[in-house]
Amino acid sequence: MSDITIEDGVLQYRRSGTRWLSSGWRGGYRTDPVVYNVSVPEEWDHVDLDAYGKRRCKRAGFDAAGPTLFTGVDLQHTRGARCGSVEAVTTAGISNPATLPIVPTRSTATSESSRGFRPGTVNIILSTSEPLTDGALATLLGTAVEAKTATLLAESDITGTTSDAIVVGCERLRSSDNRTQPDDSDRDREKQPFAGSATAVGTAARACVRESVRASLSSRYAETPSPEETEHGVTTTRRATVFEL
Repeated sequence: MSDITIEDGVLQYRRSGTRWLSSGWRGGYRTDPVVYNVSVPEEWDHVDLDAYGKRRCKRAGFDAAGPTLFTGVDLQHTRGARCGSVEAVTTAGISNPATLPIVPTRSTATSESSRGFRPGTVNIILSTSEPLTDGALATLLGTAVEAKTATLLAESDITGTTSDAIVVGCERLRSSDNRTQPDDSDRDREKQPFAGSATAVGTAARACVRESVRASLSSRYAETPSPEETEHGVTTTRRATVFEL
C-alpha cells in the first residue's frame, strides 16, 4: 500500500494517487504523493514551520511536497498497523497531555495553559485503498480521532495531547479529474459516501489506530505515565453555559 522511509529524523510516507485530509499545519484537502512526520528536538521553538519543514525534508533527501506533521517523539518509536484496506503509522508521546474532567471544578490542580508546552504529540498517518468522497474522508478523520481518544483514555486516562495531528488519505480515482475519462480499472468503482465506525473502512481504521497507538506507547514507555506524572499539558476546568432551544 505504501513506501515508508526514515532518514535523518524525517519519516516519508509515500503513496501515489492519494487524496489527503490533514488536521496538522496548513491542513485541509490536497493531492500529493507523500506525507511527512518530522521529529523535532526537545528545545525546538521554531515559528516558521514551512521553512523548517522544507529544510528538514531537504536535508533528509526528500524533495516531494506533501502534508507535514511535527513531533517530539524519536522516530524509532514509530509503529504501524494494517487491517483490510487500511494502514496506519503512528508516533505517540504524551508529555503534554490534555484531560477533560466530566465534572470540572476550580479546585483542580491544573487548568488551561498552566503547565506550559513541550512537544510530545500523537501523530497518525492513515490511508485506505478505498476511494471516498470528501465528506467520507472527513468522517474517516473523525473516526481516527475517536479511536485515538478511546485508546489514550484506556492507556493513560487522557483524551490526547495539546498538539495531536492526523492525516488521512484515500484512493483518488483517475476519473475524479474532470479533464480525463475514467480508466478501465475505475469504471466499476465508486467513491464510498461513508467511513464511520459501522463501515468496513471505519472498522479497519479504528483497529489500526488502536494497535499502532498502543504499540508506539509501549515502545517509548516502560509504564505509560498518568497526567499527574507529567510536567506539561492542559486540563479543561472551565464550564460552558447550557441553554434550551
